[in-house]
Amino acid sequence: MAKQISLLIVDDEMETLRTLDDIFEDRGYVVTLAEDGYKAIEFAKKKFFDIILMDVKMPGINGLETFREIKRICPSSVVIMMTGYSVEELLRQAIEEGAYAVLYKPFDVKKLLQTIEGALRKPLIMVVDDLVGDRETLKDILLDKGYRVVTASDGYEALNMVPKANFDIILLDVKMPRMNGIKTLEWIKEMNPDTGVIMMSAYSMDEFVGKALREGALAFLYKPFDMKKLFRIIDEYREEKEKMEKGK
Repeated sequence: MAKQISLLIVDDEMETLRTLDDIFEDRGYVVTLAEDGYKAIEFAKKKFFDIILMDVKMPGINGLETFREIKRICPSSVVIMMTGYSVEELLRQAIEEGAYAVLYKPFDVKKLLQTIEGALRKPLIMVVDDLVGDRETLKDILLDKGYRVVTASDGYEALNMVPKANFDIILLDVKMPRMNGIKTLEWIKEMNPDTGVIMMSAYSMDEFVGKALREGALAFLYKPFDMKKLFRIIDEYREEKEKMEKGK
């Protein structure tokens, strides 16, 4: 594993917590255990988790309510719902609201590991754009492609999320209120130099292209852009990053 994966397991059954803890610690994951939703939310406020395994039926605050709060705190975490009961309506809502998958107890350990590894292989992308229509359209296209996607409405919101996740790519609009894309790019590169940033604009901004590339942007694309070109840039960057990580 190139980096240690941070995993939060939330379940009110101690036997389930201990069993899953043993399975994942043996495979090198950094595991945190929470026996209820309230503790899970407190952990999520203090630390970023790549993966969260969330039991649906728990006393006090159920898995769906906990999931909603955690996604608000850290929308880039992959949440996988778990259940041993028939709670189809709760599960349907969770999937509609962004849960990655549903797994049923008793677990097929091989399937559980495959589900998690499959989620982690999907690129994590943030779309930063103050125009809601552009932001949501691009998000939907990227989700259909199989990427994990979170959004931010401006540079400040984006910078708040950068330390909380390992984004592969950030799609960053240039013309935004409060903080423009070039200044946001500078801060992103200072916080995490390895993040790939692709600049976007619906306007002719040739004067910004050179500056963006000098600051470390992968590319500068004009809207509406060729999605095949975007996918190619993302794939090439990820391949190059994987080669560099393997060479370390």
